Order: sequence, then structure tokens, then C-alpha cells
Amino acid sequence: MSSKKMSLASAISISVAGVLLVASLFFPWWGMNFIAPQYPEGLDIVVYPNKLKGNIDIINGLNHYIGMKPISEKSIPELAYLPYVIGLMALFTFVVAFVRKKSWLYVLIAVFVIGGALGIYDIHRWLVDFGTNLDDNAPIKIEPFVPPIWGENRIANFITNSYFTTGSYIVGIAFLCLLFPLWKERKK
Repeated sequence: MSSKKMSLASAISISVAGVLLVASLFFPWWGMNFIAPQYPEGLDIVVYPNKLKGNIDIINGLNHYIGMKPISEKSIPELAYLPYVIGLMALFTFVVAFVRKKSWLYVLIAVFVIGGALGIYDIHRWLVDFGTNLDDNAPIKIEPFVPPIWGENRIANFITNSYFTTGSYIVGIAFLCLLFPLWKERKK
């Protein structure tokens, strides 16, 4: 591996990735929409890196009938520290842009890939936990279920649609900004 530094254009692309990571903190990353005959306008859970928004109280009231534990920011501890993890990743991204060494960029890309895989796993883990650990004494008995991370599902008379949203797309663009230097500086 050459000790030659990456170009200024590559450093700028990496810096843009850092800015995008910070910006992603202000947007939702994932959500779920619930539609039923009694809720044709739909109910939403919207997940930001540090908070939940949407119709959480109504959804918890309905989930109570099937024995699901309440969904809250306290029940998902990752929301308390995820902004710090993202902030540290952004800081490391800026350091890589400043140092401009390809070996550091490879480490940063690996951190992105591992972080993304862990994030997807974590969402799945929570969906499994909420959908399969149902109270046996619930008034309405349904089979345990696991909603998809992305896509449509039916739970009782509700159709759910899980989706990634703005913050996730911003992180995806940040990742592409990290790949740009590898493409730009490839050997001809």
C-alpha cells in the first residue's frame, strides 16, 4: 500500500460524509405504519437516533390487548447512546479526511459496514422481542409474530409497513461518499 496521501477531492468527499453523518441525527431513520379499518389514516412509529415519535400512546394501547410490552424510549436503551456513537463515527470520518491515508479509509469503511450490519440486527432483535414476548394473559390471543424490517406484513386486522427513511438514506449517501475516493484513486 502506498504511503502517498489521497487527493484533496477525496478528502472533501470524506468530509462531506462526516457532515452527512451529523445531519442524519436530525432526521428519522426508520418507521412503521399501521393501517386498519378503524385507523384508515394510519398510525405511525417513527424512530430517530435518539427518540421515538408518532402515535406511540395509541399503538401501546392497542398492543396491550395482544400482550405486547409498551414501546417507549426507555424500553430501547440504544436511543440514549446512539447519537454519541454516530458523533464518534463522524469525528473519526473527519480525522480520516484530515489524515488522507487510504488505510484509515479502509478502517472507516469497515466501521460503517459493521455498524450498519449491527444496526439492522438491532432493529430485527427489537422486532423479535416485541412480537414474540407476548403476555399469555392478554385479552386477545394471537400467534407470536416478527414484523419485517422493511416491507409489508399483516398482524390481526392491521397491515403494517416497515420502512427506512430520511436519516438512513443520508447515511447511505455518506457511505457512497466514502467509496468515491476508492473509485477516484483506483489504479488505471
